[in-house]
Amino acid sequence: MLPRGRPRALGAAALLLLLLLLGFLLFGGDLGCERREPGGREGAPGCFPGPLMPRVPPDGRPRRAAALDGDPGAGPGDHNRSDCGPQPPPPPKCEPQVSWIPNKHYSGLYGLMKLVLPSALPAELARVIVLDTDVTFASDILELWALFAHFSDTQAIGLVENQSDWYLGNLWKNHRPWPALGRGFNTGVILLRLDRLRQADWEQMWKLTARRELLSLPATSLADQDIFNAVIKEHPGLVQRLPCVWNVQLSDHTLAERCYSEASDLKVIHWNSPKKLRVKNKHVEFFRNFYLTFLEYDGNLLRRELFVCPSQPPPGAEQLQQALAQLDEEDPCFEFRQQQLTVHRVHVTFLPHEPPPPRPHDVTLVAQLSMDRLQMLEALCRHWPGPMSLALYLTDAEAQQFLHFVEASPVLAARQDVAYHVVYREGPLYPVNQLRNVALAQALTPYVFLSDIDFLPAYSLYDYLRASIEQLGLGSRRKAALVVPAFETLRYRFSFPHSKVELLALLDAGTLYTFRYHEWPRGHAPTDYARWREAQAPYRVQWAADYEPYVVVPRDCPRYDPRFVGFGWNKVAHIVELDAQEYELLVLPEAFTIHLPHAPSLDISRFRSSPTYRDCLQALKDEFHQDLSRHHGAAALKYLPALQQPQSPARG
Repeated sequence: MLPRGRPRALGAAALLLLLLLLGFLLFGGDLGCERREPGGREGAPGCFPGPLMPRVPPDGRPRRAAALDGDPGAGPGDHNRSDCGPQPPPPPKCEPQVSWIPNKHYSGLYGLMKLVLPSALPAELARVIVLDTDVTFASDILELWALFAHFSDTQAIGLVENQSDWYLGNLWKNHRPWPALGRGFNTGVILLRLDRLRQADWEQMWKLTARRELLSLPATSLADQDIFNAVIKEHPGLVQRLPCVWNVQLSDHTLAERCYSEASDLKVIHWNSPKKLRVKNKHVEFFRNFYLTFLEYDGNLLRRELFVCPSQPPPGAEQLQQALAQLDEEDPCFEFRQQQLTVHRVHVTFLPHEPPPPRPHDVTLVAQLSMDRLQMLEALCRHWPGPMSLALYLTDAEAQQFLHFVEASPVLAARQDVAYHVVYREGPLYPVNQLRNVALAQALTPYVFLSDIDFLPAYSLYDYLRASIEQLGLGSRRKAALVVPAFETLRYRFSFPHSKVELLALLDAGTLYTFRYHEWPRGHAPTDYARWREAQAPYRVQWAADYEPYVVVPRDCPRYDPRFVGFGWNKVAHIVELDAQEYELLVLPEAFTIHLPHAPSLDISRFRSSPTYRDCLQALKDEFHQDLSRHHGAAALKYLPALQQPQSPARG
C-alpha cells in the first residue's frame, strides 16, 4: 500500500540552510572556511528562526539580492535611490578545502561541500538540517528537527540508511564502492550537531579518512556521501539512524518500496537519480504526481503558519499589521487600500542571467507583465537586442508554466541578458507600479527605457538610444527624460516599419495611429506628433495634464508611486514626479515604439464599468497631490488642476 502524504513547504529551518548553502557556498557572503573555535550558544530545542520568505517593499527594492521576512537587515530604503543591484560574488573561500578530492559524481565540486559545514558555518550555530535540493517534503519539517532530541550524547550525524545495494558492492562485476556500515547511509537529508563535530575535530577526521581511502580508490563516486560513510564505518558511534520515511530514495536501483509499502505516511521524497523525474521504477508515477501537486500549490498558503517557533519580526512588520488592522472592510475602496499594503513574495532573477558588461551609455528595457502577455516576449527579444529587466506577476503554478515556456523557446532560451523577476500574485488588483519598481530596481545599466510589454520598439531603437544619450550629454551634466513617441496598430498582423519613413507611410495609410488617438489623445498630445514628423533633432516639450509618454531616464530616477494599483494614473503620476524634479522632456526625432492590440485587462474593464472604482482612483489622486505638496511645496500647485479633472479612459 502506498503511503499518504501531502507536499508542504520546506519550512524555516530547511529554507534557512538552503539559503546558507547556496548563498554562502556559491557566492561567498560572510561565510568563511577558516577553522573556528568550537562553542557558542545552542538554539532552543525544537525551535529555529521564523519563516524566511522573499518579499518586496512598496518601493520595489528587495534588500540585498532579495529581502526576506525575518531578515533583520531588510530595512526601509530611500524611495528615489537605486541601490539594489546584484553584487558580483567575492573570491571563493571553501573550494580549496575539497578541490583536491577526485570526484566522479555529476554534482561536481559542490557535491563535496557538506564536508566543510562545521568549519564554514558560524561557530554559534550548533545544529542544522542539511538538504539536497532534489527533495520534496511531505510533512512539517519541525518533525524532522524534533529528531535531534533522540541523539545520544555522542551522536552527531542523523541519516537514513541507503535504500539500494550500492555499498554492498554487488550491483555489477568489479563494482568497488567506498567502505560503509552495512548498506551505508544516504546524505540527501542530514541532521548535523555542528558543535559535537567541531569538538571531535571533524575536519581532521574526514580528511584523514579520505586520503587513506584514495590510496586504493581512484575517486569518489557519490561525492560527500562516500566520505561520510567511510568515516561512519570507522566511527559508528557518530551516527543516529533516522526512520526511512525521512529520505525515501528514488534512485535507479532503489529498494525504497520496502520502506514506503509499510509506512502510514511519507515525510521526504528524494529524487536522487541523475534522471530525476524521469527515473524508472514501479511507483514513479505516484511520486511524480505528488511532486507536481506541490508545484501547483499557492505559496501564499504556505507562507503564514498559525503555530511557529517564536522569532523576531522583521522591521516594519508591526506597523504593517497595525495599518492592515485599521482598514475598514466596509470602505468602498478597501481593495485598493489592502493591495497597497500587501507584501509580495518576490523571486529576483528567476532564471539564469548574465549581467551586461559595463558600458557608460547602455540602456535596459524595463517592463512588467502577467501570464496573459507571455506571448509578447519572443517578439520583444527580436526587436530589442539589449539587456532587459522584466517583472512577472504570476501564481506559483504559472511560474512553472513560464519556466517551461522559456525552456521550449529557442529565442528566449538564447537570451541570457534578460532578467526575469517573479512577483507572486496576491490580492484582487494588479500592483502595476510595484512590479515596475521591482524591474527598475534590478536594472544594471546606467539608463533605463521604461516601457510596457505590449509595445514593440523600433528595431534600431537600442543603438539609437545609446548614441542619443552620448550626444546629448546626459547624466551629471543634464537631467532629462528622453521621450520615445508611441504609436499603435489595430491590426493583429501588419508589416513592422524599419524606419521613420516607413512608419510615416503606414501612418498616412491609416495602418498606424498615434497612440490612443481614438480614446485618449491628451495622454500623448504634448509629444507634438506634427512637429515630430519633420524633426531632425531632439526638441523639448512641456509637461501637460495627463501626459504619460514612454521615456528613457537614468537608473536612479524617481520610483513609481506604489499606491496606484489596478488601472489608471500609474504612469501619469510618475511623469508628474519627473516634472516636479525638473527633468527636461526631450522628444527623440528617430525613435518610436508601437502598441499591439490585445483584449482589455480585467482592471480596465472594472474602471470603465464601475463608478466606485473611478471614485477610489480619484481618492488616490487626491492623496498623491497631498504628498506631492509636502515634498515640493507651492510648486505642486501646478498639478492641482490635472488631479481634479473628471475620470476618463486614460491609459494610465
